[in-house]
Amino acid sequence: MSVGFIGAGQLAHALVKGFMAAGVIATHKITASSPDTELLTVSGLRKMGVNLTTSNKEAVNKSDVLFLAVKPHIIPFVLDEIGPDIEDRHLIVSCAAGVTISSIEKKLLQYRPAPKVMRCMTNTPVVVREGATVYATGTHAQLEDGKLLEQLMGSVGFCTEVEEDLIDAVTGLSGSGPAYAFTALDALADGGVKMGLPRRLAVRLGAQALLGAAKMLLDSEQHPGQLKDNVCSPGGATIHALHVLESGGFRSLLINAVEASCIRTRELQFLADQERISPAAIKKTTLDKVLQQPGVEVSGVANGNGRSGLSLFNNRGPSIKKKN
Repeated sequence: MSVGFIGAGQLAHALVKGFMAAGVIATHKITASSPDTELLTVSGLRKMGVNLTTSNKEAVNKSDVLFLAVKPHIIPFVLDEIGPDIEDRHLIVSCAAGVTISSIEKKLLQYRPAPKVMRCMTNTPVVVREGATVYATGTHAQLEDGKLLEQLMGSVGFCTEVEEDLIDAVTGLSGSGPAYAFTALDALADGGVKMGLPRRLAVRLGAQALLGAAKMLLDSEQHPGQLKDNVCSPGGATIHALHVLESGGFRSLLINAVEASCIRTRELQFLADQERISPAAIKKTTLDKVLQQPGVEVSGVANGNGRSGLSLFNNRGPSIKKKN
């Protein structure tokens, strides 16, 4: 088995590092493509022994399992580029937030009668083999394809299959979750520093508290509210601290954060469906490649609000048009 990544950013770097630590696949059997060879993640992948290329087609040709690890609005352009190179052996795994299986299958059906597509949502703790991954299976993917993906993603953390309509919510919870945890930890450490602790010790103690709490929950069958109650002595310091959190809307803020991430994920799908993208949203090397295509010219530049509506994928919009 060989693995390919379209995109060599943070997600690809985290997954490869996790796969390497788990020993599930040798790095020389992994190929990653990126138009920007100066990225720190590209340098990191190269040091790990991954095959790097600027050609998406090369990444496809050298892989059996192909991860789409680019921004959601780039996906349609990538699929148009690599579609002719997809073969029966390929398992296409999209990691792009909000991009549906049906939208990918619709694109690839122009080139293959039964493309095997799966959609997954994971998170960056895969780098330390503590990731949280869910996946959904496409129309043409087989049972063994799901088992193969579980073998890969299960080696770097928790992995389970869900219905696709749950994945946006998963994005808001565990996909974005590490950022919530890091923000909370940063604030906890600030609190420790305010009360006199050295910064390094404050960060370590806060991180250990979160790690230990998570492990206690996962190793028990108790509700998190019960575990919280177990820490609170009547009239003690912890219940007074929790009162402050409740007064500040702590729970509501977290609920709203998950909701906001989920809603934005759905907005990203809408943008991908429109197959429109701002030039500022993609790497210049990719944009230049598109503009070099025969019969394509730019008729608009970003306006005052930063929007140009430049379409990379068709000529329905006013910004790119065929020359007469």
